[in-house]
Amino acid sequence: MKIKGLRWWVIGLIMLITIINYLDRGTLNYMWVANMEYQLVDQISSDGAENQAQFLPHEQAYKLVSKGGNEIIQKAENVHFKNDGQIVVNREGIAYDLGIVDSSATPEETDKQAKDILGTITIFFMIAYGISQLFSGKMYDKIGTRKGFVISVLLWGTADALTSLARGKISLTGFRMMLGLGEAGPWPGTVKSNAEWFPQKERAFAQGLFNAAASIGSILAPIVILMLYMTLGWKVTFIVVGGLGLAWLIPWLLINKKGPKEHPWITEEERHYILSGQPEATITNDKGKSWGELLSNKKNYSVILGRFFLDPIWWMFVTYLPMYLISQFGLNIKELAFSAWIPYVGAMVGSLSGGWFSGHLIRKGKSVNYARKVAMVIGGIIIIPAIIASVMAQSAVLAVILMAFVLGGFQFTMTNIQTIPSDLHSGKSVGSLAGIGGAAAVLGTILAMLFAQYITSWPLLFGLLGALVPLSLISIFLTIGKIEQIEKK
Repeated sequence: MKIKGLRWWVIGLIMLITIINYLDRGTLNYMWVANMEYQLVDQISSDGAENQAQFLPHEQAYKLVSKGGNEIIQKAENVHFKNDGQIVVNREGIAYDLGIVDSSATPEETDKQAKDILGTITIFFMIAYGISQLFSGKMYDKIGTRKGFVISVLLWGTADALTSLARGKISLTGFRMMLGLGEAGPWPGTVKSNAEWFPQKERAFAQGLFNAAASIGSILAPIVILMLYMTLGWKVTFIVVGGLGLAWLIPWLLINKKGPKEHPWITEEERHYILSGQPEATITNDKGKSWGELLSNKKNYSVILGRFFLDPIWWMFVTYLPMYLISQFGLNIKELAFSAWIPYVGAMVGSLSGGWFSGHLIRKGKSVNYARKVAMVIGGIIIIPAIIASVMAQSAVLAVILMAFVLGGFQFTMTNIQTIPSDLHSGKSVGSLAGIGGAAAVLGTILAMLFAQYITSWPLLFGLLGALVPLSLISIFLTIGKIEQIEKK
């Protein structure tokens, strides 16, 4: 049996698991806090048709009963109102259900507690994620992408499902660290897979498809997760979303049997097309370089420093966007579900167009060096004014639309940065450099998260991210020189 375009089936499966990856990592952020609305009534009815709130004058509190029958007694000063007082809005979510924040504190105090604790949990997630980036790159180089993805998916899917058992901040942090250990693998793994399955002129586009899948996962996350949360509660949501990757393993193991050189289902035409378009294919010494060897070459710091400065932009949005929209614009859970996805549409467009654009320039006869650099600069030019405009926006609709340009520009640039390891190296060194770059990205994100705890203004926090763009581009241009394969000694 022969399959035409087998390389597109492989990247398609990677895109699917990347979407699942982002659903898994979005579970905590979207269910952490939520504005839940209750219809104010004189007497709670038993029909359960809607969330209902009844004022208790003797206690100066509200009895809040959800459609599922869950009951909360909330002090009057801790709720706010909409529609001339007919709608009672209460702050809920995992942070409140597990008693991680003090629900008796003022809304301002609970907002700060929720933001800081989420940031701390995310830092520990990122520590595990960064460690995994380093070792995942080596692991994928050693055992191959087929087995590497299996290990990563089993680890993170199990971790997300087990989060349903969390009882407090410590157990929640532990499960998120386990999630981080598994979720980091596809990033160096995909760079390596694309280097194996695509000719050089198509790699940026393949990487763009991968990044677009991350954006699609981010688009779906608020809708899927919050709908599941409203219907099933946060515990069952973790189990459902965590189990999706296990089903994915079946087609992955069936289709991705071997690389393009030996795969029994690939056509000879496609095999020749892939291998003839790989400048590193003529290199017979495929021994991977050590971390020391990679760190000793100045060119490799373009990936390390470029991602150190630029990646925090993405992670700050992924982590804090739900809380930003809730706190800054007072969105309820349904409004959040149908607005938080908009910035990631821009990210998806940026991923696809960034990869396509540099590939288009290469096909037109431009060098890889020229194509990658021009694409990175264009993305940076988009990000900075969009960030400034988004934090000045007075409505949630305008803010999320402008944020779509921010993340679009980010992915336009990042798609080309993530392709650099395969532009500089071949074989078993590609995943290793991608892993080091990913670890540097994590370090930059951790420092940004720590800094964020000292910023009380959401607009200022997001606005400062614009300064990271020139730092990233300058570091790349100062270290990369000409983008070309580094000759092995």
